[in-house]
Amino acid sequence: MKKTLSLFSTTLTALTLLTLSSFAQEGNHTSWGYTGHSSPETWGNLSAEYHECNQGFNQSPIDVRHSIHASLVPLELNYSKASKEIVNNGHTIQVNMEEGDNMVVDDITFDLKQFHFHTPSENHIEGKAFPLEAHFVHLNKEGRIAVLAVMFEEGKENATLAKLWQKMPKKIGQSVALNEANIVTSLLPKEREYYRFNGSLTTPPCTEGVRWLVLKTPITVSKEQVELFLHTLHHANNRPIQSTNARMIVE
Repeated sequence: MKKTLSLFSTTLTALTLLTLSSFAQEGNHTSWGYTGHSSPETWGNLSAEYHECNQGFNQSPIDVRHSIHASLVPLELNYSKASKEIVNNGHTIQVNMEEGDNMVVDDITFDLKQFHFHTPSENHIEGKAFPLEAHFVHLNKEGRIAVLAVMFEEGKENATLAKLWQKMPKKIGQSVALNEANIVTSLLPKEREYYRFNGSLTTPPCTEGVRWLVLKTPITVSKEQVELFLHTLHHANNRPIQSTNARMIVE
């Protein structure tokens, strides 16, 4: 019975995190942010629920370097569904997805729930930061999380982002219907080589045990598109780089 309750609690917590419901957390959840007294440096002290933000040993994001060459299997990505809505929750701009898309990792199916953006990038690659990073957040039946990360480098306007930004809500808590077919595939590079490491959520409660897959090849975003995203949020939304500690990064 205890095991069942624990599993239910883990799944419920993960689902709650995936919705990232509002800027001021509802109920008993402690408010957090990226500036002032609730900035990333303080997260671990804001609530007992957030203790891993300060005390965890496998926190994200990281600077992806000193990777070990391994025979990583090609990514099995099954993306064909449409988006449902685009949401401004005060922390990010998030796109919620129709059910049915998934990614298979370690012979485990992780269902795609949503994707969202950070500026500047949270993860770095060989010391390099990028102007924008997208996180495609997946959840399996046991409540485990896998995140596929895509970097954006400054260049020509991104056609898919242009569609998203056109409907991007300007007010916190606002959502707008968004029915874009095959939207995920259009935000992925053709080359799918990747880095893999164990990490955490990059927002409170900074839960560890997250499978991170960071694509090596970036796609483009225009300077104006990044500025519009930043202007909408009114602040950068990247957690600082965390220590890699004894983790192994493979490619």
